[in-house]
Amino acid sequence: MAAKEVWLSKEERSKLEKFSKNGVHNAHLITRAKTILALDRTGKKDHLRIGRVCESVNLSRQAANNIRAAFFSVPSIEEFLTRKKRETPPVPAKITGEVEARIIALACNEPPKECARWTLKMLADKAVELSYVDSLSFKSVQRVLKKHNLSLI
Repeated sequence: MAAKEVWLSKEERSKLEKFSKNGVHNAHLITRAKTILALDRTGKKDHLRIGRVCESVNLSRQAANNIRAAFFSVPSIEEFLTRKKRETPPVPAKITGEVEARIIALACNEPPKECARWTLKMLADKAVELSYVDSLSFKSVQRVLKKHNLSLI
């Protein structure tokens, strides 16, 4: 299957040129803009072959083809030149609002009989023992308490 050819309007071309030359932008996005500009066939008798485009923007053929495919998959230049916002974090938060509330309530309770006060490690161990979370470090407990301006003293 032959790859689609890039034909830019004057407006699109000026946006891409301005983006790649002016302002402070992510290097990845500038490379995308330069690649599409190099692949543009508008007003050219002979186009640059994909190998030359790759050399000029210092990319592999696969990366250039991926950029071209991404260009055709979005409806506008603005969308092409912005990074997609991640919908969910890479690792879900272990401590939710409910777990925070339980840890704070635990810290406000009386410490075990053999201890004068709660320690961060004891709170973390007790939270795991009571099945609030499957595992928890004392540093996480410290962050929860600090976030709510609480101390164990």
